[in-house]
This record gives sequence, structure tokens and C-alpha cells, in this order.
Amino acid sequence: MATTKAKSKAMPIDQDETFVSLSMAKNLGDNDSVAIEEKLHTLYKIQQTDTKIDKIHLLRGELPLEVQDIEDEVEGLKTRIANANDEIAAAEAANVASRAQIVECDESLAKYNAQRDNVRNNREYESISKEIEYMDLQKQFCEKKIRESNLLIEEKKALVAETQEHLKLREEDLENKRKELETIVKETAKEEAQLVKERDELVTRIDERMYIAYNKVRANTKNKLAVVTVKRDACGGCFAKIPPQRQLDIASSKKIIVCEYCGRILVNSDFEKDNKE
Repeated sequence: MATTKAKSKAMPIDQDETFVSLSMAKNLGDNDSVAIEEKLHTLYKIQQTDTKIDKIHLLRGELPLEVQDIEDEVEGLKTRIANANDEIAAAEAANVASRAQIVECDESLAKYNAQRDNVRNNREYESISKEIEYMDLQKQFCEKKIRESNLLIEEKKALVAETQEHLKLREEDLENKRKELETIVKETAKEEAQLVKERDELVTRIDERMYIAYNKVRANTKNKLAVVTVKRDACGGCFAKIPPQRQLDIASSKKIIVCEYCGRILVNSDFEKDNKE
């Protein structure tokens, strides 16, 4: 009975892929008919395109972060004003309640004073006197609460006024920063869109594992260079010296060669010339 060979399963994508592990893998996960040299050329072109995009972002400098910081500060100031206004409203409501209670105390005091004038014995007199004393203390307590609330209201109103003035200045700063950022973005938007389109088209020419490794190295380097040429017998990224034998392997472009020190992919210096052409 004839048997068929089971198809080999595709190698799973590792999100922690690096150029080192990629260079050691036998299966690059893409069309084996595509030459390594062509993939290296494509990867180098992706790097050059990303570098151009990075330069556009560099023109914006710290503006995006500054805009975000000022936006957060403006929101914080608005929240502070809202909280202060809530405290003012609560204090004013407490004052209304305290004044109403003072009116009740005055009415009770008037009633008890009238009753005390018509008492028939000492016991009634002492009882009414205690009620008058209690009502008087209640009235004094309410008056104290009103004074404290008024001080709080004055303090919070001063805070609101000061914060609103600061908010106005920061909103003006925010508007200026936004206009500045919008101007820079507008000037470079067309060029950036074209570069992103070119980069996305190039990405379709290499396998996913290689692109994941490329992005991982880019994320871990200050200059965002994951693919570099050999310059003066050294890595174009970390400038570590490269042995002659490895330079021959790099020049042949027949396999992935990774810098032993920084993990960047090393490609033939001719790639730079070919890319310019």
C-alpha cells in the first residue's frame, strides 16, 4: 500500500527572534528559492528607508512629547479648578444650612426667654435656662462654621483665580506648540507617507521571522540601525573589528552574518553603493 510523506510543519514564529538565532536556523520560513543575498539587499533597503523616516521624526524633536506634557498639565489644572469649585459650592451650601439653623436657634431662644419670664418654680427655670444655654451654644457653633467656611471659600476662590491665570498661559503655549508641530508634520507628511509605502512594500519581500528580528534589534539600539555595512574592517554599528575570514563571508552574501558584539546584521559595503544607484 502506497504511503505519502507527511508535510513538514512550518516553523512557528518566535516574537523574541534575533539575527543570531535566525542565522543559525536552517529554514528561514520563506521561499527557499529566494537567495539570501536578495533578502539581505531587501533588508538593507528597509533599513535605509526606516532611517529616512527616523530623520523626519527627528525634525519634530521633542515637540510631540512637549505637546503631550502640556496637554496633561492643562487637564490637571482643569481638574484642580473643578475640585476647588466643588469645595466652594459645598462650603456655600453648608453656610446656607448653618444660617437656617441660626434662625431656628433665634426662634427657640425667643420662645424659651418668654417662657422663662413666666416660670412658676425653680425647677422650670433651671430646665428652661439649660435649653437657652444649649441653643446659644448651637448658635455659636453655627456662626463658627460659617466663619471657617467663609475663610475656605476665600482661599479656594484665590486658588481658582490663580489656577485659571496659569491655565490660560499653558493653553496659549499648547496652541503654539500644536501649530508648530502641525506645520512640521504638514511639511513632511507627503514624504513620510511615500517612505512608509515603500517600506511596507519591501517588507512583503522578506519572511516574517527576519522582519521580527530586524525590529527587535532596531528597538534595542540607540541609532535604530539593525543592518549595517562593514567600514574600515569594522562593524558599521558598534565599530568592533571584524576578522578577515568573516569579512569574506560577508562579502559573499551567501549567509546571514551577525556582529558578535552588537547583534546587528552585517552586509557587504557594496550594498550602500547599489542602494544609491
